[in-house]
Formats: sequence, structure tokens, C-alpha cells
Amino acid sequence: MDFTFTQDEEQFRKELREFLASELPAGWHDPQPDIYAEGRLEAKMRRKLGEKGWRTMAWPEEYGGQDASPMKQLIFKEEVTYNGAHRIEDQGTDFVGPTIILNGTDEQKKEHLTRISSAEAWWCQGYSEPEAGSDLAGLQTRAIEDGDDYVINGRKIWTSYAHLANWMHILTRTDPDAPKHRGISYFLLDMNTPGISIRPLITMAGHHHFNEVTFDNVRVPKQNMLGEKNRGWYVAMSALDYERSGVEFPASAKRILEDLVGYARETRINGKILMDDPVVSTKLAERAVEVEVSRLLSYRIAWMQGQELVPNHEASIGKLFGSEMWQRLARAGMEILGLGCQLAEDSRWAVLKGSIPDFYLNTVAGTIYSGTSEVQRGIIARRGLGLPRGT
Repeated sequence: MDFTFTQDEEQFRKELREFLASELPAGWHDPQPDIYAEGRLEAKMRRKLGEKGWRTMAWPEEYGGQDASPMKQLIFKEEVTYNGAHRIEDQGTDFVGPTIILNGTDEQKKEHLTRISSAEAWWCQGYSEPEAGSDLAGLQTRAIEDGDDYVINGRKIWTSYAHLANWMHILTRTDPDAPKHRGISYFLLDMNTPGISIRPLITMAGHHHFNEVTFDNVRVPKQNMLGEKNRGWYVAMSALDYERSGVEFPASAKRILEDLVGYARETRINGKILMDDPVVSTKLAERAVEVEVSRLLSYRIAWMQGQELVPNHEASIGKLFGSEMWQRLARAGMEILGLGCQLAEDSRWAVLKGSIPDFYLNTVAGTIYSGTSEVQRGIIARRGLGLPRGT
């Protein structure tokens, strides 16, 4: 197998690295919940990247892309995430746009795709609900047909960046009498529509990106339905395949790992270099191997997309391994730092600017959002290994 990149891909990676180094302010990837909550830095960078056409380079030119390969798009995502700038990306580029390309009408493509590419629109996801949990098909938010519109009532939770987004892709129940995986429809919803209220949910790491969103007689035009009525579940599943195929797990883990290795090489405990402790060096070596495994799983998914294949259980493998690798790396970092891991970024004595405890707290959700580890294992078992569904 040939794991080398083409000359064009290597040149693009070099150009992108130089751009990010010149544009990102110092300390961009350090924990800064207040700055990130405001969203100003991210919006500025999104516009600059949109002007270059990099955010959606794998899309067709007619939709604001460059007809680039999925591998080149992966390089973009990898470098952006490694440099701590992953917050400049949103669900519009990651999988709303590709899902519209697969399932949307000509009018929907014309209205939304170029706006996503140019960073005019920022999207959030209306999937999870307070009573549904990991059983996404158990959602109860209703959309009732009324003239030229559907009227939506219900609640969504854990909605990332709903307070900043101007569009939502949302699942609603349009046939309450149908089996739960049917009777669901998928809508593209303008977040400025009357009747939408947003309540912030602050994470245990002190970040505000989650929200609870309530819909009170919110009207959405019929032409905003994506795909067929009562077939929204299948549209959503194609969207999740795009979401789970990201390289953000190994890319962000590589940055954390490098910081930990540098700390272990420079720090003395009782007069001895920390890296000389075989327990520490073994922990870091094991995590380094896992980061590379996760990276190759992501590359495999990009390769499949380049062959016009839609990754399904392969995407679940990447998400499962990557999210659990995150947690093992975070735990290793906390063990290596010892008591220093209890200091957050606002302490003058914080080790590595408090990035390790911040990472540790944020990785807790990694095996929950975008489908829990249990859900991923079920997909891998049934669709990958052909095992029967349990009773």
C-alpha cells in the first residue's frame, strides 16, 4: 500500500500551514471559553477560508467548491484541527452541504450550498431530544402540515452553537402513528423564525457551546423539507456518515500528545527527567500508536469517498476508536501531570496552560455525541460483521 500524498496535496498542506500560522493569533488553541462563546474570531476565519474556497473544496465548482479530492479536503480538516482552529468549521461544511447535494432539490442546492461555502450561513443540528437520549428515532418534536407550511412544536437538546447559528437541520415527527424509524421528516430551518427560544447549557469544562432549543408554533415552508416526507430518518443516516468520518480525533490528539511529550522531556521530578520513567514513556508510546491508528482509519474513509463509496460501518469504526482514543490520551495526560492536572487555565501555576484538564473534561462527551460507543458497536456488528440484531 502507498501511504504517500501526491505532490499537489503536499503543496496544499504547506500553503495551508503557512496561512494558518500567519492568520491565527497567538494562543488560539489554548482554552478560552469566553472568546469561543462570542464566535467573533471563528466568523472572521471562516470568511477568509471561504474566500479561498478551502472550506468546501471537494464540492463541485457550481456549488462553491473546487472539485478537489476528499483526501485534499481531509488534509484541510486535519491541519485546521491540529492548529486548534476546528471551531471555525461547522456542520454546514461537514455534512449538511454534502447531504443537500445527495438529497436536495435544485432550489435547495441553489439557496444553501454557495452560502455554506462562502461562510454566510452557520448551521446547527436539531436531532437529540430530552426524552429520546441515544434512541434518536424516539424523537417527539412534531411538524404538522398547515397550508404551505409545517408547524413545529417540541424541544431539542445538546444543540451545539445554536446561539450563533442562523440555520438548523432538524428532524421532526410528521406521522405519529408510523413505526418510530418512519414517519420522520427532515427540514432546513431558518433560526430567525419566530417561536424559537434558546437556553444555554454550560459544560463542566466551563464552555458554552451546548444549548436547549424550544419550538413554539414555528412555521417552516414546505419547500424546506429535505428529501421525501416521512423518509427523513434515511436522509439523517447519510448525514451522520459524513459527521462520523472526520479526522478531528487524531488531529487534535496529536497536538495534545506533542505537548505531553515535550513536558515529559523537559520536566524533572526528584532530579530525574520525567520521560526516563518507563511508566511515563510507555504510556506516551502507547498513545502515539493509537493516534496513528485513528489517523489511518480516517484516511481510509476519505479514500472510500474518493472512490464514490459512502462509508457506513467504516465511519462508525473511525468514530468509535477515535473518541475512545481521546479518552485514553486524556487519562494518560492527567496521570502524567499528577497534582498539576487539577489547575485550570486561569491559574498562574497551570501546567501546559491548563489544556490537559480542559481536554480531559471535554472528552467525556466524545463517546456520547454523534452516536454513543454502544450505538457505534451495534452498527459495526450488524452492517460490518453481518451479525443479527439482538432481541
